[in-house]
Amino acid sequence: MSQVKGLCVMDVDGTLILEEVIDLLGREAGREAEIAQLTSQAMRGELNFETSLRDRVSLLEGLPISVFDKVFKSIHLSPNAQKFIYILQKNGIQVGLVSGGFTPIVDRLAKSLGISYFSANKLEVKDGLLTGKLMGEIISPQVKKETLEKWREKLKLPQERTIAIGDGANDLLMLKSAGLGIAFCGKEVLKKEIPNHVDKRDFLEVLPLIDCLE
Repeated sequence: MSQVKGLCVMDVDGTLILEEVIDLLGREAGREAEIAQLTSQAMRGELNFETSLRDRVSLLEGLPISVFDKVFKSIHLSPNAQKFIYILQKNGIQVGLVSGGFTPIVDRLAKSLGISYFSANKLEVKDGLLTGKLMGEIISPQVKKETLEKWREKLKLPQERTIAIGDGANDLLMLKSAGLGIAFCGKEVLKKEIPNHVDKRDFLEVLPLIDCLE
């Protein structure tokens, strides 16, 4: 690829993909309704993200790690997401994924899309089963913002050459930190504070907003 001209950091669940992976895991654990309710409250900004995430993960205790193979097969990219990423990369814009979801899914998604920058939460596993606990740093709203800034500095880019795309309350700080923040099918809490939003779930609708990076 030619010289890096910009950086676009995307949220995963509800943005890059249609589903919330933790809700799919909840279905496998028989706790789907409980987990989905907590997820939607957290995405609307009604619950502390980190506390809510720990509560939801605790309900996954006992699931085998093989569940991720099944879940990965059942997720769907948002319309034209792959084409959008290809267009950005072809134009010298690096793409990164930063997710409040989990590494076994985000790692595979990133590799399948040719994305080298990605960060997600790590789940503790013992004897092939999820313990219901998280490991290491939690990808909180603040950490999402810091990750965008860290990658931007690594690529030696000014703030105005950065884009962030997300849909939930936990993306707000990241979107505000970017040169261009875009609420993609965003929750009301996000759209109130982010002037750029795309309300049709089609990533080609995002392209006209970022032609300044051409």
